[in-house]
Amino acid sequence: MKSSDQSGFKDHFSGHAAQYARYRPVYPAALYDWLAEQSPASECAWDAATGNGQAAVELAKRFSRVIATDGSATQIAQAIAAENIQYRVETAEANSLGDHSADLVTVAQAYHWFDHAAFLPQLERVIKPGGLFAIWTYALAEISTELDQVVRDFYAGPIADYWLAERLLVEQGYSSLRFPWPELAVPDFLLQLNWSLDDLLGYLRTWSAVQRCHAATGSDPVAAWQAEFARAWGEASTRIVTWPMRVRAFRVE
Repeated sequence: MKSSDQSGFKDHFSGHAAQYARYRPVYPAALYDWLAEQSPASECAWDAATGNGQAAVELAKRFSRVIATDGSATQIAQAIAAENIQYRVETAEANSLGDHSADLVTVAQAYHWFDHAAFLPQLERVIKPGGLFAIWTYALAEISTELDQVVRDFYAGPIADYWLAERLLVEQGYSSLRFPWPELAVPDFLLQLNWSLDDLLGYLRTWSAVQRCHAATGSDPVAAWQAEFARAWGEASTRIVTWPMRVRAFRVE
């Protein structure tokens, strides 16, 4: 595990890294299969802002070697180990990867936190000519009409003032971002899990705005709304929770 310059790193998740590892949803296998098919080779993948390594461990099933970086040592401490993954505590904007060393570069649900002007030259340095660059994000979960409305009301109500400006990029599905390379047509992917109410509440507590609200007020906003979530959830022990994903992929020439 290596460290690098952390200046400018926006660390919104170290304070609840274990909860993040437990409750953040995992991405569909079909996404990783597609990335591997589109990558020009399968020698090395770089997963930037890896968090607890949920994308890195899936890439490691399809690539000979994975370098997974994150500016949070606490997040890396929660990472999923695999023999062909090397975790490094360093930011995407100040990384130690070799020039033209990665066939694939991925950023999962984190590109909105990056300093884009600083990262893109690093991407061009690290990726091999013709390599694949992919970023993805997902917005609010879809469960049922009633519960979805409660989640939206919570999102736009008690924690609204605690979302940072970068969150707008997620709401837009990264559609406003412009890149200088050819963009690939990407299939539709759905992130879908069978969850209990406790899973949903645990997930909501990983939101950066929830954590920021809790720190500022000393009160857990999810607990304050728990009865409302439970009412809308109903008697079912589990429900199917779906997050529509937005994946953008580019051939870096």
